[in-house]
Amino acid sequence: MKSFTSILVLCFGLLLTRPAEAQNQDRQKIESAKIGLITNRLNLTTEQAPQFWAIYNEFSDKRRDITRQLRKPSKSGGAIDDLNESVELKQKLVDLEKEYNGKFLRVISPQQLQELHNTERMFNKMLIDRLNPQN
Repeated sequence: MKSFTSILVLCFGLLLTRPAEAQNQDRQKIESAKIGLITNRLNLTTEQAPQFWAIYNEFSDKRRDITRQLRKPSKSGGAIDDLNESVELKQKLVDLEKEYNGKFLRVISPQQLQELHNTERMFNKMLIDRLNPQN
C-alpha cells in the first residue's frame, strides 16, 4: 500500500507542475490510480471484476454528467430558478446512487459496496489535500 500511495503522490505532483496540454495525460494517470486503489480495496473476484467495472464506468459517466451540469453557470438568471435547478440536480445524484447501489449489489457484496464508497471518499480527500496543500 505504501508504494501505491507513492504512485498517487507522484500523479498529484504531475498535475501541479505540468502545462495544461499535458494535464489530460495526468488525469488519465489519476484515473488509473483510482482504478488500482478500488480494485485493491474491493478484492474483486475474477467473476465480479468485469461486471463491476461495466456498472462502475456507466455510473461514473452518468454521475460526471450531472456534476458538470451542477457546475455550469445558470442560464435562467433567476435566483429561485437557480436554486430549484440545483436541488433537482442534487436529487438526480441521489436517485442515481440509489439505482446503482442496487445494480452493484447484484455483483458485489454489501461490504464491498460500503468499501467502494469509503474508497472513493478517501481517494477524493487525498486528491483535494494534495492539490490544496494549505488545507
